[in-house]
Amino acid sequence: MPGYHPGLKTFFLPLREGHVTLREGMERLMAIGNPQGDVPWIVRIMENPAFDVPPLSLFRGRVTLEQHDYIHLLLGRGTTLMDEAFIIGFTMGSTKRMRTSATEFFGQVASRFYPKAYRFPPTAHRVFHDAVHLAAISDCQPLDRVDFTPLMDYPLREVRRRVGLEESLLQAYYELEAKRNPRIAACRRLVEGVTAA
Repeated sequence: MPGYHPGLKTFFLPLREGHVTLREGMERLMAIGNPQGDVPWIVRIMENPAFDVPPLSLFRGRVTLEQHDYIHLLLGRGTTLMDEAFIIGFTMGSTKRMRTSATEFFGQVASRFYPKAYRFPPTAHRVFHDAVHLAAISDCQPLDRVDFTPLMDYPLREVRRRVGLEESLLQAYYELEAKRNPRIAACRRLVEGVTAA
């Protein structure tokens, strides 16, 4: 993929670093991020709200790349395929309007037709589905509708509180994800350094 920054494989700002402001987190992420032009056309069509026409309008929670990056920080996820699957699924599920058929259709396209660097392997496909369901039971606001601009200088923990994201719910799922995928570093790091309260 053109201009792919190797730091994208290791970038991670975990939930426990909730003292970091949203602005600081974005600065860290932008230091290694890819420009929008590097995103393949099929990914843009499937995930960008600018393409909100049938049948793509079935996919709720589609966001701009900037909004997507804010959500990475909010959910305490990195930028690996496992993380991307979770971010996309949770954002869609947070709308509380994602139909099962649309979830399955999106998952199939992302697992079969996305370019290899973006394609969901079977483990990421499962994480995507889990994330849709997890967000559906969360009390959080629809993440595709949150205006992050006035929240830039708040710590991530406070931003999560303001949008109704339950850190305990996320952490409980991350522990399950790590247990299911002990050989995947992106899953293990979700719980490394976390001590039981």
